[in-house]
Amino acid sequence: MATLEDDFSACSALVVDGNPTSRSILVSQLRDFGVGTVVQAARATDARRQLEFRAFDFVLCELHFANEASSGQDLLDDLRRNQLLPFSTIFIMITGEATYAKVAEAAESALDGYLLKPHKAAHLGERLRQARIRKLSLQGIFSAIEKEDFEGAARLCMERFETKGKFWLYAARVGAELLLRVGRPGEAQKLYQAVVASKTLPWAKLGVARAQLDAGQITQATSTLENLISADPNFGDAYDVMGRAQFELGRFDKALETYKMASTLTPASISRLQNLAMMTYYAGDHVEAEKLLDKTARMGLESKMFDCQSLVLLAFTRLENGDRKGLQRCHDDFNRLIEKNPDNARILRLADIVIALNLIQQHQFAQSLDAVRAMAKTISNSEFDFESASNVVALMSQLAHKAIQLDEVDSVVDTIGLRFCSNRSQTELLAASAVAHPPYAERMKACQTKVLEMAETAMSLSMSGNPTAAVKNLILHGKETLNARLIDNAHQVLLKHGAKIANAEFLNAELQELRAKYGLHHVKASLGEQKRQAGGLVLRTGANAPGNKSADRSMAPPSQV
Repeated sequence: MATLEDDFSACSALVVDGNPTSRSILVSQLRDFGVGTVVQAARATDARRQLEFRAFDFVLCELHFANEASSGQDLLDDLRRNQLLPFSTIFIMITGEATYAKVAEAAESALDGYLLKPHKAAHLGERLRQARIRKLSLQGIFSAIEKEDFEGAARLCMERFETKGKFWLYAARVGAELLLRVGRPGEAQKLYQAVVASKTLPWAKLGVARAQLDAGQITQATSTLENLISADPNFGDAYDVMGRAQFELGRFDKALETYKMASTLTPASISRLQNLAMMTYYAGDHVEAEKLLDKTARMGLESKMFDCQSLVLLAFTRLENGDRKGLQRCHDDFNRLIEKNPDNARILRLADIVIALNLIQQHQFAQSLDAVRAMAKTISNSEFDFESASNVVALMSQLAHKAIQLDEVDSVVDTIGLRFCSNRSQTELLAASAVAHPPYAERMKACQTKVLEMAETAMSLSMSGNPTAAVKNLILHGKETLNARLIDNAHQVLLKHGAKIANAEFLNAELQELRAKYGLHHVKASLGEQKRQAGGLVLRTGANAPGNKSADRSMAPPSQV
């Protein structure tokens, strides 16, 4: 009787190869091994569509595709980035290129195997068997993740790493990823550093930088990334994380350069093109942004990897250009997205922005004003996030640019500014959203100044020996402005000086309610809807399996949900 790792009868496989002869050979070999279902794809784009909606036990993919911009490596990068490969899938790259650099690159991409042409059937069979043994050996960890027992999965990974058990290095990577995603960057950083000490690997060094970034150690993260990029200038994920660090520092010019490099390295990556297009828009070059956003929509509109915020920014550029037909296409594209995702609140919210822009283009100003007023009424809702804020500010700026003003517009702009202008990057992003009407951009900067003054006043009270007054002051302003920074500052003072604060328990209960509704996780600035962090492994639960239409989330870091 065949052992579990040798029995492939219940398995499915996807073969991705542009050469019909080699594809046919692989299909025949898999069937000879007893693989129950074998599906073929001649292009990486066809394979991507298959993998978006269906899970396979094995994926055998060619590295190079003639007359196609994307490679097998690009496909793998996009699948990992957008959480389309479950742990159970075994991904093996097959190519005739036997250079060390490519083998190393594939290994660092968390491949299960790398097979060089020409190969013998026995070699392929052994690769499949060994990869399956690893997956079965770590099944307890994967099962815990599927059940969303992330603490238990992390504990199993740590045990495997500490005892140097079978596949301890891979378990360490999974464990560090789990720790990062449950908000324990300090422990994740220690684990990544232990891996670096045991065996220097680029993904572990990148993990250190990601942990530093999540812990707010942006300067240290930038230094780690600079060293990593210097050692390997072609490490795409390192550029992604560097771009994120520069973005959070508010250094949009540097972030733009970094995203250009990442997109140049992998021109077929929709995710990286989206980052570049959005960053170009917020950096103020709307002419170039329109080209990149249009390319993004043409490449990825039918893909799950497409972020519909790209379509919103494209609609803004087309309104600015007076491109009536182009703007109508954005409107029609959103209608198609809504047909596929009728219950997706984010898509519906973003579609409302494009509807309002279309009304402005059609000179239906009374209706567009009504739409903006309806949005303005939601500003104090906990669901009104930073993305909503930047889009509403941009929409009001377009109205003001056309000399169409809401009577209450100044108070609406200030309400948004006081709630969301917590740091430089958020303020600069909101100011960039208001570029069509510079006075609104100036109001955003003035709001940040007011928020900083509120925080400094409270800190002065704390440092002068009156932490109770500091916490009460911050809670008062936090309630008035709903500003996450002020609310978080109150929480930090309470944690540090709780023993000296009168009614600390009552104040803490009040704070926890505020943090749940308006805490930092609601206001983190990002370019669109960020999914898996660059350099991270896919940590999907059962709800995220391909084909599960009800699933609309992944195990993303708390800061990016």
